[in-house]
This record gives sequence, structure tokens and C-alpha cells, in this order.
Amino acid sequence: MSHLSDTDPVIADIIEKERIRQRDGLELIASENLVSRAVLEAMGSIMTNKYAEGYPGKRYYGGCEFHDMAENLARDRLKELFGAEHANVQPHSGTQANMAVYFAFMNLGDTLMSMKLSQGGHLSHGSPVSFTGKFYRVAQYGVDEKTEMLDYGVVGEMAKKEKPKILVCGASAYPRTIDFKAFQEIADDVGAYCMADIAHIAGLCATGVHPNSVNVVNFTTTTTHKTLRGPRGGAIMCNAEYGPQVDKAVFPGMQGGPLMHTITAKAVCFKEALRPSFKDYNRQVVKNARAMAEVFIDEGLRVVSGGTDNHLILLDLTDLGITGLEAENVLGEAHITVNKNTIPKESRSPFVTSGLRVGTPAVTTRGMKEEQMRIIGEYICTILKDINDSSAVKKIGEEVREMATKYPLYPE
Repeated sequence: MSHLSDTDPVIADIIEKERIRQRDGLELIASENLVSRAVLEAMGSIMTNKYAEGYPGKRYYGGCEFHDMAENLARDRLKELFGAEHANVQPHSGTQANMAVYFAFMNLGDTLMSMKLSQGGHLSHGSPVSFTGKFYRVAQYGVDEKTEMLDYGVVGEMAKKEKPKILVCGASAYPRTIDFKAFQEIADDVGAYCMADIAHIAGLCATGVHPNSVNVVNFTTTTTHKTLRGPRGGAIMCNAEYGPQVDKAVFPGMQGGPLMHTITAKAVCFKEALRPSFKDYNRQVVKNARAMAEVFIDEGLRVVSGGTDNHLILLDLTDLGITGLEAENVLGEAHITVNKNTIPKESRSPFVTSGLRVGTPAVTTRGMKEEQMRIIGEYICTILKDINDSSAVKKIGEEVREMATKYPLYPE
């Protein structure tokens, strides 16, 4: 950091403050994780200096021979990781990965069918404030009112009525297993394509901790951070027959020059994910989430759907008489970072919400296990049951910082 400190001490100071925040707190946001030093090094490498529009062997600029090698490694490793026939690693984000599939296989005004944002879906799945809600006709399914889980029979009946061009499955706040095969069968039944957005659960899918959507549905999109524990970015996987259309939709259809430093870091991430230890890691992510959920339930908090099968827990705070925004803020004062989240039958604004989303990927990366999850769960329950008890918040904040020091971000 010496060069940055000399060149721009203000930015260097901001980065240092963020390092300390991460070091001294607990990141429980389900969509966040901690990358390895190797991924950090690749992200900050000289690979950022190069323009490499096009694809390996078909670039629009000279001097791309080493960038071709890096991108080919990223594609090959991703295909090996998921068992995919074709992979595109150029999307800058998960939303742009989704966008590419829509652009490749839909026309403006076609019907997109997906999960409601308020019940676990994602902005890029058809929200009216997203390009998806503006470009396409959107039909959305939710979860069953009683079980708060997907009812595939209901989804199938809706698909018969709406006749979508693409049926989207996958979510950003759904704590249960998703049956990708059932979704593809529904899509086949109505002559639609099926796209699985596994951004949140990609690491779980790659390691068999959650069913894999690749080679089950037509298209799989993902981010490369979250449970994959890589750099912030996106990727698309599909059968070889769809590869040319997907690639053309990404470039030149949607993006220009790829971020080659990020693609290089993706290659590093995928290599790390191919290690046996990565399967152990993702198994622990789920064990940790279940351990924490059990604490919430034992303490009388309402867990949406009654538990979790993956890396996240969704809490309904209605009975506590507090909002997700209030909970997020007060937990933040205790160095516990979570995010407010909508819940099924949400009555509040998405800026306020009635729920809280809690995830275990980042704390698991730091080496924490079930015992620590139970302690953290108790901290959260104590604070949420009386958010006005500032002395308790302060005491827990001190204990959180002490716990964090025992699990350093980068022990090496």
C-alpha cells in the first residue's frame, strides 16, 4: 500500500478503515464472502492494463496471447467444476449474465416468468425497476403461504397460463433447496427455456451440497463471489448448442472489453474451488447456517419456512415489533453486519422491511464452526429482543471484536 499511500493518502486511509471494519466485525450478509490472498493478488495484477475485446483466438487487439491463456483456463476450470459443456466467464456481474441469456433467447415484450422479489427473487428476474421489468412482460410466482416454500404444482399451472419464453428459477433470499429438474420439466411442458440463477448457492451446487443445475436446465448463470468465494463477477454455463448465441449476446451484444484482471482472478477462484477442501468448506457453511437457525428457533424468533437448507436464514421480525432497518442498524453497532430483507407477505417498504437476512459464508471462511454460530446467534437474539438496551449492545460489540481477533481475515 506504500505507493497508494504516497499517491492518494485519502483513499489509502479509506481502504485501511474498511480493512479494520472487516477485521474487527462479523460479516453475516449472505451475498458476501472473503476472497483468498491469491485472488486479491490476481485482481490487483498487471492484467488490468490490457484491452481484450473478443474471445480467445479471436481478439480485436494484438498482444492478447497471455490473456487468452488466462481466459481459457478460467473457462476450462469452470466447466470442470460444474460439468458444463460451455462456459462464458466475461459477464461483469450476475445481472449481466442474466441479461445476456435474455438478450440471446428473448425478444422485447416476450414473457419472462420468475420468483417475486419480495418473496426471495432478484431485481434482474423481472422487477419493475429493473431493465427486465421494462423490456419484457413479467409473470411472477411466489412461495406457499403456509409452508413459505415453493409449490411446483402452482408454478406449473401458472406457466401453462402465462406461457413464458424463459422460466427463471433461483433466488437471493430463499433458504430451501430448489428442485431444478422440476423447473426444467415445467419449462419443457410449456415450450419454454429454463434458466437457473445460482448466484447465491453456486459453491454449494459445485460441491454437491445442493443439487447442481448444470446439465439439468438449459442455462445456468452465477456470480463468482458469494459461496464460490471468488472475485465479484458473473459467468454463464450451458450446453454446447447454445454456446454461440450466449457468447454473441455477451460480446458484442452487451459488453465491450472484458475485465481481464477479474477473469484472471476467476481462474484462480475456480482452481481453489476444485480442491477437496472446498467441499468441506461448503458443507460447513450449511452446518453453520443450520446451527444458527436452531438458536433463533429455540429463542422464539420466527424463521421463515422454519429453517434452512443452504447458507442463509430469513428472519421475520414482526412479532418483535421492530423493522429490518432497525435491526440492521443496531446489530451494526455491535459489529455484526447483516441486511434488512423483505419476507413473504411483506407489508413494509424494501427500504424498511419486516425481515432480516443472515448468512454464514464469510464467517465460515474465517474458520468459525457450529459453536461460534450458536454464540453469534445468541448475540443476535439478545440484541433483537431489546434493541434499546445500549449497554448490552456495547458489551456484545466488545465480545464480537474479541471473537473476531481469534479468526483473522488472512492468518498467513
